Amino acid sequence: MLIAAVLALFACAEPRTAPPTVITGDWGGDHAGLVATPDSGTLEYDCAAGRITEPLRPRSDGSFTAIGTHTPGHGGPIRIDEVLPKRPARYTGLVDGDHLTLTVVMTDSAVTVGTFDLWHGRSPHVFKCL
Repeated sequence: MLIAAVLALFACAEPRTAPPTVITGDWGGDHAGLVATPDSGTLEYDCAAGRITEPLRPRSDGSFTAIGTHTPGHGGPIRIDEVLPKRPARYTGLVDGDHLTLTVVMTDSAVTVGTFDLWHGRSPHVFKCL
């Protein structure tokens, strides 16, 4: 009887969709946006930018890890000859259907830039430095 009840619960559970082999497309949310291509990604967040230098390939559970760079911004205009620092970064996250959670960590300092909730096809809401 107990086994039948457990099997019935699993049968009623909402099936989880398999993650894509590579995450692509436009993803947006509060304070961040990601444009993912089959071989890389670019990010824009409040007063900063990022670059993922490899494909975002989720594992069977939807989790992923990728490397790239993080470029902190600053207030005011950027001079024509100014070179902003690119710091090494690790991008980790979880994709579940149209929702993606992304955490950015600068690997040279172990400082977490932030964790962002992004949705496929949504425009980002990013605040520029003043």
